[in-house]
Formats: sequence, structure tokens, C-alpha cells
Amino acid sequence: MTTVTFLTEGKRIIGFDAKGHSGYAEAGSDIVCAAITSAVRLVDATVNDVLGLAASVKVHERSGSIEFRLPGGLSAAAESTCQSLLAGLMLYFTELHDESPENIEVMEA
Repeated sequence: MTTVTFLTEGKRIIGFDAKGHSGYAEAGSDIVCAAITSAVRLVDATVNDVLGLAASVKVHERSGSIEFRLPGGLSAAAESTCQSLLAGLMLYFTELHDESPENIEVMEA
């Protein structure tokens, strides 16, 4: 099962951790893992490459986990955009959980 934990400070989402293989199918054929990976990459590319922000992204190949953290000191516009992206990601993963509850868990910490 993949566990995605969204980290918050007050109402602000500051990042997330995604850990584990979903177990929907074998690696390379797992559509749930592919959906998770694709969504994470989209948020990473948007925040870091499109917006030009310096979010911390750590990928741990051996454990199959990723850690994503927003930087501090964002402008009001960048903060609003990032919060919308992360809230959308949380909603997407929650809907994915509703479809495949045995393969993805979504939490807040």
C-alpha cells in the first residue's frame, strides 16, 4: 500500500511524504502507482520548473518514497498557487483512495 501523508502547519500544507508500493499489480504494470507518480511529478514540475520555486524534493529509490517540502517565504501569489496545487493533489489522492482503498491511504499530519 502507498501511504501519502500531507504535512500541515495550521491551514498551510507544507509538503507531503509518499511511501510504499501500492500493490495493485507488479512493478511496471501498476496503474495506481503510475497515477500517484504522475501526479507527484506534475506538482514537482509545476512548483519547481514552471513557478521557479525551490521546493525540496527527495526521492529514495530503494524504499520507493518521496519527500516534497515547500520553501518558506513565498510571495502571496506563489503561496496561493502552491496551496491550490497541493489541495488539488490531496483531493486527487483521496478520490484515488475511494476507488482503490486497499492500495492508497491518505493522511494529514
